[in-house]
Amino acid sequence: MSTIKSMLHEARVFPPLPEFVEQANLASMEAYQALCAEAKKDYPGFWSKLAQKHILWHKPFTSVLNDSDPPFYKWFEDGELNISYNCLDRHLTSQPDKLAIIFEADDGKVSRCTYRELYQRVCQFANGLKALNIRKGDRIIIYLPMRIEAIIAMQACARIGVIHSVVFAGFSAKSLHERIVDAGAVAVITADEQTRGGKHYPLKATVDEALSMNGTDSVKSVIVYQHTGMDTPWQAGRDIGWHELTQNKQTDCEPEWINAEHPLFTLYTSGSTGKPKGVQHSSAGYLLGVMVSMQWVFDYKPTDIFWCTADVGWITGHSYVTYGPLAMGATQVVFEGVPTYPDAGRFWKIIQDHKVTTFYTAPTAIRSLIKLGVDLPGQYDLSSLRLLGSVGEPINPEAWMWYYNVVGQSRCPIVDTWWQTETGCHMIAPVPGAVPLKPGSCTFPLPGISAAVIDEAGHEVEQGKGGFLVIKQPFPSQIRTLWRDPERFKKTYFPQDIGEGHFYLAGDSAHRDNDGYFWIMGRIDDVLNVSGHRLGTMEIESALVANPLVAEAAVVGKPHEIKGEVIVAFIVLKEKCPHGEQASKIANSLREWVVHEIGPIAKPEEIRFGDNLPKTRSGKIMRRLLRTLARGEEITQDTSTLENPAILDQLKQPIL
Repeated sequence: MSTIKSMLHEARVFPPLPEFVEQANLASMEAYQALCAEAKKDYPGFWSKLAQKHILWHKPFTSVLNDSDPPFYKWFEDGELNISYNCLDRHLTSQPDKLAIIFEADDGKVSRCTYRELYQRVCQFANGLKALNIRKGDRIIIYLPMRIEAIIAMQACARIGVIHSVVFAGFSAKSLHERIVDAGAVAVITADEQTRGGKHYPLKATVDEALSMNGTDSVKSVIVYQHTGMDTPWQAGRDIGWHELTQNKQTDCEPEWINAEHPLFTLYTSGSTGKPKGVQHSSAGYLLGVMVSMQWVFDYKPTDIFWCTADVGWITGHSYVTYGPLAMGATQVVFEGVPTYPDAGRFWKIIQDHKVTTFYTAPTAIRSLIKLGVDLPGQYDLSSLRLLGSVGEPINPEAWMWYYNVVGQSRCPIVDTWWQTETGCHMIAPVPGAVPLKPGSCTFPLPGISAAVIDEAGHEVEQGKGGFLVIKQPFPSQIRTLWRDPERFKKTYFPQDIGEGHFYLAGDSAHRDNDGYFWIMGRIDDVLNVSGHRLGTMEIESALVANPLVAEAAVVGKPHEIKGEVIVAFIVLKEKCPHGEQASKIANSLREWVVHEIGPIAKPEEIRFGDNLPKTRSGKIMRRLLRTLARGEEITQDTSTLENPAILDQLKQPIL
């Protein structure tokens, strides 16, 4: 691999503010470095101490790390615990009446649930599952709206040792079918419909369609939560209503004590082949990761009102909605809707109304909100905020600055977090009371995480040079395997030609600056090779979004017989989508902007304008579709999860 070039230069630095440091869990760089040194000196002892401190064990562990069969590492393998017990029962004596969840529905209705009430509802549902003869080790697919019921279903599965696999409720019947078959699910938990942005989307009908396809004979039960009350077809003997299942069930349920390595869940993530990968996580190691990151990265305080905007269909919703906040005993906001309904002030109104202290969202959402109203946050009282977070992709520096200055009013640290479905929790992220921030950088690895940037031979590259991002030592929260596909697991994440198969290969490119800060440059498969120069897409996108005309940008490569690849940029402007001569004029100005910001090598060959980018309903840009559009090929991929399918036609025409 020729070295990936880093052309993004960011000189701004924001030290921790004294008033934040005064109350921080880790209040100095010295404290952070002391934890890192402790982990380096005695790696198993470091994690053992944390596991004993944070987790309530039914049977204490004596083995910390078993690395005898790499990369199939095992942590705390002779210990026993229950995840639901650690999230709910532990709070029943100390704070049963503390609010666990403040739920705001799409239509604005608010309901609240204490830890005692949540415990009782989880136990009733768990008892209902047991009544269906669902037992430890069985797999259940959860296909629900972003409501309290989704959290209850996940916690109930954990309570009885059932392995859950949550499928985002925007996925099509075909995608749902693939996951049901691969998991060998015995049941599906769904709802009649979901509501988002004032619109209704059928769920039960999608489940019925998925189950009508071949290979789903393992499913014996479909549990249906009546959300909107719409009439849905009913299959006698298979379908059962949520209310009917839980009616008259006991509000206590003895937890199933499971081994530390028992799978808590599988979560399907896209693969380069198109076939979804069932990422399998353990119980104890995963729980430990989300708990320590709540304390270190989110600087969790018992008085916090925590809000992670992610759907539980993604790993962020697993780790920082269903498990992390509840294990810490936090009060959190759960939101069913979208940030633009009924208007673009919805997020800011929620923060104001519920006095949110910690706000964790995606750069895509931030950039969309910038486009919808740069000054809009100033119309709301956001004084309760003390910490902001970013997740899902690298945040470009200009969006970071707006987030910091306008939303955080220049007083809230931003924790820009790098991690993945496969890592389970934050890997590289600022410890906000200790680490000076740089806009666009995820800063440093958390204590106990041995991250590095290497070349193909496994050697660390010099600072300023790009390469493969890897984690060199096993860590408790990491993926254990791919469900029913251990060979693909080894080949994908621990290839023999990278660190002799011992390094976890993240699939991202990165570089470290002269201060040692990590900068994510994009996916390895999103690295462009233009005339022999390898360029990270994220840097080009950051340069484009730094232009005052641009709200969003996505960059992909298009094959070129001379240059190898040329750059195609898809642009959403802050103003209306331009056409004709105006579009050409703006496109030329943006090309020159990129030349000025990065250099001629990064100049887009084509620019295409749209009112939006093709995104899933969770806000994730579907880059595979953009590559197809750039190449002028017919779209054959499933587009059923797109929030805005009509945008594809608009983006077909290049401005040369």
